[in-house]
Amino acid sequence: MTPAKLCTALATALLLSLPMAAFAQDAEEETPLINWSLAATSDYAWRGVSQSDENPTAQAGLTFNIPGGFYAGAWASGVDFGGNKPDFEVDYFVGYNVDFSENVNFDVMVNRYTYPDAADLNFAELITKTTFAETYSLTVAYSDDFGGTDEDAWYFNAGGEWGLPNDYSFNAGVGYNKTEDALGENYVDWNLGFSKSWGAVSASLGYVGTNGKGDDLFGKFADDRVVLTLSVGN
Repeated sequence: MTPAKLCTALATALLLSLPMAAFAQDAEEETPLINWSLAATSDYAWRGVSQSDENPTAQAGLTFNIPGGFYAGAWASGVDFGGNKPDFEVDYFVGYNVDFSENVNFDVMVNRYTYPDAADLNFAELITKTTFAETYSLTVAYSDDFGGTDEDAWYFNAGGEWGLPNDYSFNAGVGYNKTEDALGENYVDWNLGFSKSWGAVSASLGYVGTNGKGDDLFGKFADDRVVLTLSVGN
């Protein structure tokens, strides 16, 4: 989108971080009709880049699960790219989740990133995520209009999440942003962190950042940073 969203242009694993609540769904019989979440985060970081000018913001998501593995929903967050607009982001998504085997899950979705007060930044992204043994994941995403630039961009991410005693978990991942056509440069992002759950309430503490090319593209928005997130949901 703008410096911050051009880099952030495009998401969902998920965004590992996006914050988009559609990936890694449980088996159909264990999935509720509706998933919801509310969160407060110290910084909305997307693919290593701050979308909230390194400031705290609120987020909310709602997903409707349809029998057969299909789902649709919306996710919203406050944003600040360092200018007057936009002030918030609303993403709409539809997808399909299926178990290929006991150890392989596949998720594909189309995510539409929208900025109601800066529509020129809107764009869509196709995102796939393959999870192995409920631990390791590979995400591949593509947009033909990354950040509203009318240019192609790809995103590749390899990550994992490991359960620890007492409802703690550790996660780590590294991503490659092939954004040279859209932004003039490719860059690498990474993340690692711990999380803890108490029923419907959870907390996560992560450390995220980019390589030097990310710093060149986004300046302070790509600085290495600690991110604390508190959330509630089902």
